[in-house]
Amino acid sequence: MTNAQTQATSTKVTYMPTNADESEMLDLMTILDEIGPEIKRNGEESDPQDNFSLANYELLKTNKIFSAMVPGELGGGGCDYASMCQFLTGLSAYHPSTALSLSMHQHIIAANRFNYINGKPGKVLLEKVAASELVLVSTGAGDWLASCGEMDKVDGGYLFSGVKHFASGSPGGDLLVTSGPFNDPVDGWQVLHFPVSLKAEGVKILDNWRPMGMRGTGSNSVKLDKVFVPEESVAVKRSRGDFHAMWCVVLPVALPLIMSVYRGIAISAAERARRRCIASKDPVTPYILGEMENALTNSGIIVEDMIRLTSDFQFTPHIDLVNEMVKRKTLAAGACKETTTKAVEACGGPGFLRDFNIESLFRDSMASHFHPMQEKRQLLFSGSLAMQKEPPSQAF
Repeated sequence: MTNAQTQATSTKVTYMPTNADESEMLDLMTILDEIGPEIKRNGEESDPQDNFSLANYELLKTNKIFSAMVPGELGGGGCDYASMCQFLTGLSAYHPSTALSLSMHQHIIAANRFNYINGKPGKVLLEKVAASELVLVSTGAGDWLASCGEMDKVDGGYLFSGVKHFASGSPGGDLLVTSGPFNDPVDGWQVLHFPVSLKAEGVKILDNWRPMGMRGTGSNSVKLDKVFVPEESVAVKRSRGDFHAMWCVVLPVALPLIMSVYRGIAISAAERARRRCIASKDPVTPYILGEMENALTNSGIIVEDMIRLTSDFQFTPHIDLVNEMVKRKTLAAGACKETTTKAVEACGGPGFLRDFNIESLFRDSMASHFHPMQEKRQLLFSGSLAMQKEPPSQAF
């Protein structure tokens, strides 16, 4: 079928690696078996208070998970892309919020690894991550094409002010990878992409993450007040509001990692529903479980194919690949949400109770909608390409 086959047995999904030498790779799944129960306990303590589990990030640091996908020659674990997706799927069975936050770090690593492999800048950041298990925090989903905030030109760089939302993992992060709009006197409105230390003067992590689901991701807003951004720190400059070629790298490597987490949530929800319903005498229960199983199968097929499309970083960046990936993201999110919805429905009233621990998976799965591209934006994007039009710009 593909070079990224999936087998689901219990909560474990096995993705076949592509080109990596397994003997030189960090053994992610053995590590997960060892730390998973503690990850779960920490998550259960943090979620009810909407707290981010710093203890879980420390466990991941100790086991060098943040550098796991950094190439071995740069000091990292050398894990292939499919293995990281497998790890995220498995991690979500213990604590979905930790898995989702980690996926945000890993997609930055993946984009820089692709650039490094293809002779573009990325090596320096990867080496820094490998040297000290540096934790990266992204704000790309909230900024998307237009970005937000204010940038003023000063000697040697810029002063940036703004509030960046949905900065997952920020309470345990080291470096904020973000962007800001700048009205260039020559080129007009631009978006500048740059990193900022979360410990820099003028940076404050706000205590405002109280969501319906994914309560422990630490997706707090980050406030930046006249933070200095050196000119040499600006990695990309692009026209504000327009689709840029950088997304032809970022989206193909980000979306399979993110959706691997939601695939794991769907697997967990289905397992719990099966256990609950095995002795049910309600004549409609098998029908509902059948709907759940179909949705679960769809989620696996789609996420597998998203991983296949990345071809372990051997893809060609192109808008057609982006289109195929965002279409699958919409379909995968729908399948994962349907799986958890049917799991709750099959369990009847008990499925609605927090003590049964299935309603939390339903709530967590709902967050899948909000990662780029949200469904209506994806439909507009894909429909425009189908009409041989340019991708729609984002007004600002």
